[in-house]
Amino acid sequence: MATRTAEATLNLAAIAPVVDRYFTGFNAEDYHAVADLFGADGVLFAPFEDPIVGAEAVYTYLQAEAIAMRATPLEAEVTPMSGEDQSLPEDGIQQVVVNGRVKTLLFSVSVRWTFVLTAANTIRSAEIKLLASLQELMAFDRG
Repeated sequence: MATRTAEATLNLAAIAPVVDRYFTGFNAEDYHAVADLFGADGVLFAPFEDPIVGAEAVYTYLQAEAIAMRATPLEAEVTPMSGEDQSLPEDGIQQVVVNGRVKTLLFSVSVRWTFVLTAANTIRSAEIKLLASLQELMAFDRG
């Protein structure tokens, strides 16, 4: 298990290159590049949304919802996952948990991203959790 924190400069490219490309593409609003990182059946679990499955659906979602957002990864932890788990049949799978912040035009919030990466260096899943209090979440206007 490898961990990098904000105290030492986070070099995400050195510990999880595909996750680094996710954040680079996201911040550049290159949503095609981000979507291409997902496997054919890759899933994005975004806050307040049903699972978004497949690269084209990920692109469509990001193009509609992520414009002008900026994500700042602050710490990351990489953990190899065992192929013994029935839902993870092949070896070489890693879980990468990234804590950081997302800034929108209206607010900034702490976020945890949990990526499951395949042995082929694609994103099997990316789960985004807002780390905000209930009061902060109630103040968000999705309208």
